[in-house]
Order: sequence, then C-alpha cells, then structure tokens
Amino acid sequence: MPEFDRGPTAQFAELFAQVPDPPVESAFWYDWGPIFYRGRLDGSARVLIVASDPGPTERIAGRSLVGNAGQRVQGFLTKLGLTRSYVCLNAWAYAVHPSQAFAMKDRLAEPAQTQWRNAVFDRATDPTLQAVVAMGFMAREAVRLWTSRPRVTLVEVPHPSSHDPEALLDAWRGAVTQLRETVTPDDDGDNTGPNYGADFVEADYSPIPRRDLPFGAPAFLGDDAWVRARPSGAQNSVSRPSPDDGHTLVWKAPD
Repeated sequence: MPEFDRGPTAQFAELFAQVPDPPVESAFWYDWGPIFYRGRLDGSARVLIVASDPGPTERIAGRSLVGNAGQRVQGFLTKLGLTRSYVCLNAWAYAVHPSQAFAMKDRLAEPAQTQWRNAVFDRATDPTLQAVVAMGFMAREAVRLWTSRPRVTLVEVPHPSSHDPEALLDAWRGAVTQLRETVTPDDDGDNTGPNYGADFVEADYSPIPRRDLPFGAPAFLGDDAWVRARPSGAQNSVSRPSPDDGHTLVWKAPD
C-alpha cells in the first residue's frame, strides 16, 4: 500500500473543529477555510516547525507547508536527518492577506486565538520533542504567547518566503549547525550532508513525503521542481489570479 496521511485522530479533529474565526474576516482568505497541520500528530515529533499561515498550495493539499516554502522547510528538515519525526503548524489556520500581516500579528494575543492555538501546540507535542523552530515574525509571536512551551531548544529564523535571501540563508545555516547538535536524526535520515551555501539552490529543497499528504493526491503535488526550472520565475504550481477575487485558485499540472 502506498504511504499517505490518514488524517487526525478523533480527539485532534474535535480540537481542530473548535478553531475560532479570524478576528477580522476581511484580512484573511476566510472563505477558503482553515488548514491545520502537516506531519506527525502522534507525539513522535522531535521538531515542531511553526510558520505563519497557509497559502494556495496548502489549500489544495489540505496540509500545511506544502508549496514552495514548504519544500524549503522540508529541505531544512532533511539537513537535520528528519524524514518523519516532525510536525508543522501555523500561527494562523486561515491564510492572511500579506498587506494585513503586521496588523494581524497583534491579534494573535486575543484570548480565543491564544487558547485554541496553545491547545493545539500542547497536544501536538510531548517529551519526545527536542526543538521548536519559529519561522518568521508571526511564528515568533505565536511561540512567545505559548506559555506552556516545553523547555527545549528554541530557534528563531526568517520565514522560508523571506525576501532577504542572504539573511534567510545565514540564519538557516546557523540553525542547521545548532540543531544538528540537539536533534536526533531518524534511522533513515542523514544529518551530515551539505549545509546551505551562499545561494539557495534546488538541492536545498525536498519534495513533501507522500506520508504527509492525503490519499489520492497527484504525484506532482508537493514537488514544484518542474515549476522552478522554468525561466518564468514562478515557484508554485498553485497561485491566486491577479487581480485576486478571493474565490479563485489557479492550479497547473506538469506538461
């Protein structure tokens, strides 16, 4: 049988169903609904990745960090020797309009948001956890508000979609060096490979494992190498139209 993610347990599904509405619906792609996680929810995660919010590819996949940014994160996990012992969550379950991101950062502290998000973080982690990686300013704020965070290594780095590639690479390179001393690799992983160089290259990406995606997902979902190889500069197979009507996604399959 092919590997695939069978979805959350009944307990997790009940908790996810309690997600509060965004504090300002117009600041989010609210009509597309929430996206909750990717990876292990069974307590086996050694690393918790916290990012900001889901994007178009995540809506298609029904899982967090699957598009270009997610494939960069998967490459980061690969450099730590992790093939499965991780879980990826977000500060917001709903996609945030980029123009509203800084304004919504302060709304993370609203009681309903904090209580629900921290309950998810708490249930997704146990003593197996060895490190938390907060990617971007929204994630840093969400982790700061996580008052019951386990006493494990916390690493704060830029979001994988950062527009400052030099700062991103410097921070991620340092994080890999630090976390290789802390995080136990999976039996089928290797944490001795090359770290990041001066530029982000295709070898720094990793496809999203099939075990992280729902049954029936097409083979190319979670691997946009074919998009990045094109001269157009596109990075994702899923995008929003311009102008964005808030109700349309454009999804292209390989030729």
